[in-house]
Amino acid sequence: MSSQNATQLTITRPDDWHLHLRDGAALQAVVGDTARQFARAIIMPNLRPPVTTTEQALAYRQRIDDALRRQGDAVDFTPLMTLYLTDNTPAEEIVRAHASGQVYAVKLYPAGATTNSDAGVTDLLGKCGKALQALERCGMPLLVHGEVTDPDVDVFDREAVFIERVMQPLRRAYPGLKVVFEHITTKDGAEYVRDAEGPIGATITPQHLLYNRNAIFTGGVRPHWYCLPILKREVHRQALVEAATSGSPRFFLGTDSAPHARGLKEHACGCAGCYTALHAMELYATAFERAGRLDRLEGFASFHGPDFYGLPRNAGTLTLRREDYVIPDEVPFGETSLVPLAAGESLEWRVA
Repeated sequence: MSSQNATQLTITRPDDWHLHLRDGAALQAVVGDTARQFARAIIMPNLRPPVTTTEQALAYRQRIDDALRRQGDAVDFTPLMTLYLTDNTPAEEIVRAHASGQVYAVKLYPAGATTNSDAGVTDLLGKCGKALQALERCGMPLLVHGEVTDPDVDVFDREAVFIERVMQPLRRAYPGLKVVFEHITTKDGAEYVRDAEGPIGATITPQHLLYNRNAIFTGGVRPHWYCLPILKREVHRQALVEAATSGSPRFFLGTDSAPHARGLKEHACGCAGCYTALHAMELYATAFERAGRLDRLEGFASFHGPDFYGLPRNAGTLTLRREDYVIPDEVPFGETSLVPLAAGESLEWRVA
């Protein structure tokens, strides 16, 4: 791997362990951005209606494969499917999903936590015990959107409160359950994952490594920096950078790239989500270089995720070149457009 200040950086081809692809025309518009950089991606199941069964997951995978074929070029990309956990997910469905060989995890959305989470879980330990037992037995990871939805809890504190109210009791009850604390955003989350016993990992997004909550309000309200969990204070951003660049195998890449039409972001009640699939590796390279730890990007992007999931590391490579890259102001999105994170800004890396 190339060293700091090099003009070219070649790493083992990375994976994205948290990705939203949507469906239909939206899927067709964005899937190529991910496939250009990543060999595999964990695909989020929060469609409308949500992907709650193995049959639905396999049908969704077929639609992704079809969209890739319509891109025109031969693309080497594997979607790793997930199920959406509900209060009523039967243990038998977990077993069926695992046996399919194409469903790799189950996603917990606390009801009302984020986009298309209305069908999410209302009482994890009270209503999902049999499903959690099946996950623990199968060795399938539970992917956790780690925020409480109690309206009395400040939006900036919901991740820390989730650790106390949900994560700790969950992992005491199911100590063998593999858990991924998705898109952590706080010092609390980073320290919990770093120090906790048992099988646990965490994904970290590029926006939470590069920006703090000031980005949402610089020069006015900037909706394209709004995501959930929301950007936090600078002390939390610094803790995430330390975790991601530490070399710890518990932390790995997950963009949480979430495409929304421009009009739905620039709206009186704008959607949560940042679109980063277009320039994900450029953003991560920028974050790691600013931390003086570019040499640790390969572990975070290419090794730690597959190791946690028990999958082989990729055989191919990805090369980034040091050259000016101006992020487009907008990109096509079906019949409309979407605005990528940090549109109009310049980066010093570009995927070759």
